[in-house]
Amino acid sequence: MDQQEKFDYWLDIAEYDLETAEAMLSSRRWLYVVFMCQQSIEKLVKGLYTLYVCDEIPRTHNISYLLHKFEDQLKEPVTNSRYDLFEKLRIYYIEGRYTDYKQKLSKSVDEQTARSLMKETGEAFKWLLSMKK
Repeated sequence: MDQQEKFDYWLDIAEYDLETAEAMLSSRRWLYVVFMCQQSIEKLVKGLYTLYVCDEIPRTHNISYLLHKFEDQLKEPVTNSRYDLFEKLRIYYIEGRYTDYKQKLSKSVDEQTARSLMKETGEAFKWLLSMKK
């Protein structure tokens, strides 16, 4: 697989995750809205990483960490508000084996939070896509 094919792979699953977030919004599953938002941005950034850095992507869910590796090569700078969004999303990464943590997170996500993060994620997703080489 060449770099473009690898990017296309990551983009495909990132778009699927964003669509899943929208489906979770319709079904009122607020925690899973924000989790899938996190997943969609993480996967798109990993796709960009394959284009800008290499295909050996670090095993991390930290979007900001990955983005810092190539942000100096982007057409425009990453704003502080985007980094703030990525840090908010990082909080909502859920590891299935931590059910107590998942229950605590679930109580912290309401409809307003889910809708707001969904909107911000959609905007960030479009922006990140425009940063493709």
